[in-house]
Amino acid sequence: MQVQNNLKFLRKRKNLTQESLAQALGISRSKLAGYESTINPPIETLVKISDYLRISLDILLKEDLCNYSEYKLRELLETDQFLRGRKLRILSTTVDAEGRELIEVVSQRVKASYLAGFSDPEFISELPRFSLPFLPMDKKHRVFQVDGDSMLPIPDGAWIVCEYLDDWMAIKDGERYVIVTEQDGVTFKIAYNRIKDQEKLLLCSSNPIYPPSK
Repeated sequence: MQVQNNLKFLRKRKNLTQESLAQALGISRSKLAGYESTINPPIETLVKISDYLRISLDILLKEDLCNYSEYKLRELLETDQFLRGRKLRILSTTVDAEGRELIEVVSQRVKASYLAGFSDPEFISELPRFSLPFLPMDKKHRVFQVDGDSMLPIPDGAWIVCEYLDDWMAIKDGERYVIVTEQDGVTFKIAYNRIKDQEKLLLCSSNPIYPPSK
């Protein structure tokens, strides 16, 4: 389990002393020190730690947060629904030797596999990848290749650099997005946000011969 390293890492990241965190958890400082070194906390204490530090219990136990990039840490620690395990969406990513996010390339050839593999670190690690230093470092980017003529004048085979959105409500009407759906896989469409009122997105092609999809 990774709980010892993660507990110490999160405490320091949040600028908490052992004494202050121990008081918040209702345990002694010496017990907390043990939990940060070699002792596995009992389940009731693990639940308290998970709630107080706002991190899912599964991640607290299994993931080594020390190896996470800054982007992924912010995703975990600042997105409340993700932290609490509700509406969980996992996006695997790759980083360079200095921990900076790389941009993975999803070609037409691998699109069919992307739906099943986008959360699989092994699949993502096999994609071509590169970096663009002028893009914001606090955002996750990925490149997709356009397939077909539904988004003319953007032609078949064009490459689209995308920025990952972790909040569906941020989708703006009339803007172009690459969207991954269980029914259609990877699609490039003009989106209209109907989530608040109808719990759905309206996806349209710029080529009028293709009807909208929901």
